[in-house]
Amino acid sequence: MASLPTSAATSAPTSIMTPSGPTPPDDEPTIRYTRVDELFQVLNRVPGDVLIVTHVRPRNFSTMERERDSRRRRFRFRYYASSQVLVITLPTWVHEQLHAHLYWHFMQKLVRIGVEDSWVSIGSPTYRTPGHPSGDVGESDSSGGPEPERLGPNEWPTLVIEAGDSKSLNLLRQDMRWWFDASNHKVKIVLLAKFDRSRREIRLENWEEEAQVVRPGATTTRSVAANTLAPVLRQSITITQNAASPPSYNVVRGALVLSFRLLFLKDPGPGEGDFAFSIPELRVYAERVWSVV
Repeated sequence: MASLPTSAATSAPTSIMTPSGPTPPDDEPTIRYTRVDELFQVLNRVPGDVLIVTHVRPRNFSTMERERDSRRRRFRFRYYASSQVLVITLPTWVHEQLHAHLYWHFMQKLVRIGVEDSWVSIGSPTYRTPGHPSGDVGESDSSGGPEPERLGPNEWPTLVIEAGDSKSLNLLRQDMRWWFDASNHKVKIVLLAKFDRSRREIRLENWEEEAQVVRPGATTTRSVAANTLAPVLRQSITITQNAASPPSYNVVRGALVLSFRLLFLKDPGPGEGDFAFSIPELRVYAERVWSVV
């Protein structure tokens, strides 16, 4: 079961407080849970798209879920039961464009090759670790999978997209690991989209899993299974806005490519193949994100 780094789980103040002012990279606003009404007061004042809450027991989290749903708030939860840490995503305009427009481009590609009826858009439902009703909980930004293989309320997506505005890249990578582990590796691709205001750039990371293999002749003090899966960064792409009028966008490290085989759980047929987001498409995507900054 995935867990947050110890530093994130122990850095909270002793009482609930409102995060204020800009925070350094990887230093998300963090509070200690006391009461659900106080938590929602804080959520109304968080400046970015993330808040970390510590000391959240399973019954506290259940109360938060009920309260969120009754208030019809759009917060997304990632709950780590073992460390009693809750990461709350508060969608900003930038946050939503980061994942939604990327997913829209993907759907257009499905239409172009005529496989849209073999794909189900899942969105951001609540996923719980199998067999553990009081265990970890996760909700994605965008997700989907092949139909009928991943159609149904208990089926995991093959594609998950997670976005971050003020949310750090390190925390997004923790999200990525959670999806692979909690789904028992049913999630096949996790895309991360991180917006960096100071650098005027978007960073896209394409993560998959592959089997770890022990080097021939290597001597280790622990047993490592040859078929142990581990996340692998397949691509890292940056899109930088140039300060011009009108602005332009520079894409580094080429097109974004998603594996057909991993997404659809089968080899591509005639007219099918991997999904490539071209450099011009990535520029359009970046322009759409910056339009709401």
